[in-house]
Amino acid sequence: MQERITMNHGAGGEGMQKLLHDIILAPLKAQGMEIGLEQMDDSGIIDDIVLTTDGHTVKPLFYPGGDIGRLSICGTVNDISAMGAEPVGLSLGLIMEDGLELDILKRVIESIACTCQECGVPVIAGDTKVVEKGAIEKLMITTSGIGRMSQNLEINNEKLVAMTGRKQKWLQDCNLRPGDDIIITGTIGDHGISLMSFREGYNFQTTLESDNAPLNGLMDEALQIGGLVAAKDPTRGGVANALNEWASKSKVGIIIEEEKLPFNPQVRAASELLGIDPLEVGNEGKFIIGCAPEFTEHVLATLKSHKYGKDASVIGKASADVKRVVMHTSVGGKRIIEAPAGDPVPRIC
Repeated sequence: MQERITMNHGAGGEGMQKLLHDIILAPLKAQGMEIGLEQMDDSGIIDDIVLTTDGHTVKPLFYPGGDIGRLSICGTVNDISAMGAEPVGLSLGLIMEDGLELDILKRVIESIACTCQECGVPVIAGDTKVVEKGAIEKLMITTSGIGRMSQNLEINNEKLVAMTGRKQKWLQDCNLRPGDDIIITGTIGDHGISLMSFREGYNFQTTLESDNAPLNGLMDEALQIGGLVAAKDPTRGGVANALNEWASKSKVGIIIEEEKLPFNPQVRAASELLGIDPLEVGNEGKFIIGCAPEFTEHVLATLKSHKYGKDASVIGKASADVKRVVMHTSVGGKRIIEAPAGDPVPRIC
């Protein structure tokens, strides 16, 4: 039978990775890129110009704590910021279904405008398309962003060299070394669990909301402290997928401590009821950060002082003692954290 695309191919786990490597990456490989498509970092870079793009198909369009408009801006700004870059401009592509209510479009555009104002990154180009009724579900958005090396990244790198002798230019997935601390900037799984609960009508009697947030300001403050070596936006595939990408690209193991993982109690309870591992659930307002241990204490204090980092926590370390991502459980055992095969919560970004 002819192979076809399935939902797993867009889930951020092993299915998507196989699709990318088997079908997409090789024909598109380009020479002369500073950081190209094959590196699979959060953004690509050429001549110090940082570029990223995202498609957004979230269902429903509006949910507790966010909407497709805010999601589209936050996701693109955060991908650029995860490289240590300063986002400076965005493009916006709207694909609208025939029959979409104008009031819905106005609400989405207002949300985009408010989020752009919050993060200080304007939309400077765009496109609109309308397709026949039934071709898509109401509205899909594509955003692209450009950025440049930030002065704060240069400060970070200078401090890293002075303290440890380590040299780097960007915050890449391949930069981890054994002994580096792994920090997450807040609670895990809020976006995916809250959206699914709302969409499916589960009555958990919860006030849980998505964590949609632009994190460029948070990253700028952390970079001024110094010591950051890697950062990642754990969206599709969640923290589990992001950590496995780091381990694979950096050729290190990662050990995390279950007792140090920050969870909203409502996320933990809902995950247990639904049989979902929250480590595999997407986030839209969190970074995982690799940090040289000499700087961790001050970086963590800086993150905690920011409104989007108040629940930040050191959750583990890069290690040469293991070859994979391993969790020390709260009962004294060990559990291998695999990259998810599929997405337990589809259509959340």
